Amino acid sequence: MNQREGGKLSHTWWGGGRGTCLPPLRRCGHRGILGCVKGLGIRGPDLPGPTPASTPSPAEPCSLAPGQQQAQQVPRGVVRAGGGASLHQPGSLRGSSPSGAAELTAAGAWKGSTAMSPLLYYALPTLGSYVMLSIFFLRRPRLLHTPWFRAFCPRLGAHRGGSGERLENTMEAMENSMTQRADLLELDCQLTRDGVVVVSHDKNLSRQSGVNRDIGSLDFEELPLLKEELEVYFSPGHFTHGSDRHMVRLEDVFRRFPRTPISVEIKEENEELIYKVVLQAGTADLVRNFDRNEITIWASGKSSIMKKCKAANPEMPTSLTLSRGLWVLLLYYLGLLPFISIPEKFLICFLPTIINRTYFPFPCSGLNQLAAVVSKWLIMRKSLIQHLEQRGVQVIFWCLNEESDFKAAFDLGATGVITDYPTALRRYLDNHGPPAPSY
Repeated sequence: MNQREGGKLSHTWWGGGRGTCLPPLRRCGHRGILGCVKGLGIRGPDLPGPTPASTPSPAEPCSLAPGQQQAQQVPRGVVRAGGGASLHQPGSLRGSSPSGAAELTAAGAWKGSTAMSPLLYYALPTLGSYVMLSIFFLRRPRLLHTPWFRAFCPRLGAHRGGSGERLENTMEAMENSMTQRADLLELDCQLTRDGVVVVSHDKNLSRQSGVNRDIGSLDFEELPLLKEELEVYFSPGHFTHGSDRHMVRLEDVFRRFPRTPISVEIKEENEELIYKVVLQAGTADLVRNFDRNEITIWASGKSSIMKKCKAANPEMPTSLTLSRGLWVLLLYYLGLLPFISIPEKFLICFLPTIINRTYFPFPCSGLNQLAAVVSKWLIMRKSLIQHLEQRGVQVIFWCLNEESDFKAAFDLGATGVITDYPTALRRYLDNHGPPAPSY
């Protein structure tokens, strides 16, 4: 219903709301336009709108000036075409038509897309290019690196001289392994009190001989004989026997097998032991005297020990330590491995499938199961093994004693396997072992 009150045109809503408009545009002002807009069904911040249950009554249009009518038709918050002024009121479009909300949503989406444009146009293409280059050079590392020269290619390695068939680290065990055409002898060294480097895995003689003494507290002539029966470390419940029970000197092994590659593992941070390996008794250079610089491998699990080994004889090839091996894994998963140099020539590590079956690194079975799952997922990557092999880094898995483990290692592309049972590994290689890779 429209009424004139003192020259003012008033419009009454069905729900009792009231809005007024002054006829002259200069007197109408902002509040007058709000009243007119309310009459059109647009709710303002200071005027109550119609309730959902109410229905507005038919109303006659307001008699406004031409300028006022044009302003009335433009919703607040929307810029009028032609450069006209726009009306902005916080919350003025609440409860308004869906088209206004759609316009605001589209405007917010546009602002979000402009904020994401640097990421889309620069970061994502850069990341994609990096991933493609990393994969490309991972498969073709020779384009960036010259592969290491291979003085030998060990397919069959005898762990502790072949401890599953003869008493460990004895000359008899090594002779037996050589009859199976072993390509590598894996030996551990200790130092006696008189400075003799002997081949022995355990510093304490209790497990090997039953004598509760350290090797370093005895002279070489005082060393006891080994037990007549010893348990195979990586085959629990299996025992080995042998007629030869004498511990041997490393010098005697070099003299007996002058051209057989040998991996010398140093377990303790003993500089005297390290230098005795290359300088026996300070006079005879064992490695150089027997021309073994290229076929004798420095092996150790600790980087501090390996650093001293390389200082004693930098000409001998080295294997990756535990920390260096983890670093290589990290670089591989970050995609940086193809672009980083690797000074080591060998990676001698355990095969994860033997954990919790023949190898128990932790006393808790739950930790062993977790270590088996995690290490299998991390290490058993064919692309990683093949990349290292193409760069001349020979991958050798220890200590495998079953045919299924032999197959798993060679299927990954490993160079060779270290085993306690050289006869079983030789049989596997002769029957279905892959040919030695040619690089």
